[in-house]
Amino acid sequence: MPEPCELVDTKKAFLRFAFPGTKTQTSKHIVNLHWYVACRLVIEGGFDPESVAPRPPFRVSVEGRRRVLHHAPEAGGWSERTLLGGLKTKDVDVTVCLPEIGPVIAVSLKGTHNAFRNLTNRMEEAAGDCTNLHLAYPALVYGFWHLLRANEEEDLTPHAHFALEGGRYKSEDVAVAAGRPSPDILRYVLALERLSDREDLRDAPSRYEACALTLINVRGDGSGTPHSASPSPDQTLDYNRFFARIFALYDRRFVYQAPALKGKTERKVWAPDSPVLTDTIAQGGFPEMQPRMGSRDAEESD
Repeated sequence: MPEPCELVDTKKAFLRFAFPGTKTQTSKHIVNLHWYVACRLVIEGGFDPESVAPRPPFRVSVEGRRRVLHHAPEAGGWSERTLLGGLKTKDVDVTVCLPEIGPVIAVSLKGTHNAFRNLTNRMEEAAGDCTNLHLAYPALVYGFWHLLRANEEEDLTPHAHFALEGGRYKSEDVAVAAGRPSPDILRYVLALERLSDREDLRDAPSRYEACALTLINVRGDGSGTPHSASPSPDQTLDYNRFFARIFALYDRRFVYQAPALKGKTERKVWAPDSPVLTDTIAQGGFPEMQPRMGSRDAEESD
């Protein structure tokens, strides 16, 4: 039986990706990242847990005009949604679907541990998936986040779940050399940047609204953190910029440009004293998140 969605931070998600054991043929090495994205869509995005798949482990109580967000592990779900694309159905890793509206946000997640020369094949697949869903849902805010294992050429004692050569990474498995991404990854970065930042629903359906690329450190105390060779906050493929774009484009398309639907599409605001925020998020495990907090009165007066 699949594991239910849990509240996990990036450290746990990235570590499980980087050191998956031997079962990388399944999605288990990246499922924690699915959970992280689903939870961030609620905490920072302001979406009702019931609208997100896999369903995050939260419960919402309404106290007057206040929405209080609680951590409810028993509520976590495990299913992904199957969306009707323009060419074929597509199982999507993380989605937000609103009643009477349909799919509004989708996020596809991929992970690569080695053989980085094959990344160009991922580009063809990513562009095809994006086109397929945008043909059916032109307004869909679609994101693509790819994790790469930051295998360093200088690492003399690598710990890996794939074959080494003389105790070192094979040349085709090296992701970082002298602190910089390998040529194969640099070419992929340029291609992924061109595939990102779709602005309007009339733009090319093969482009995503946001793309992100993160290299995960696998050496020493830095294991499970973004490698310094990852895109920085001022670059297109930074993963925090990725979430900011998803929320901004969602608001533009489904709230600001459709005021008659605002009651159904407006993102929720969580009470600042919500237990999941004060007892979990505020404890420092999620420094990159900016929970969507405030009072209902403040929300209505904006």
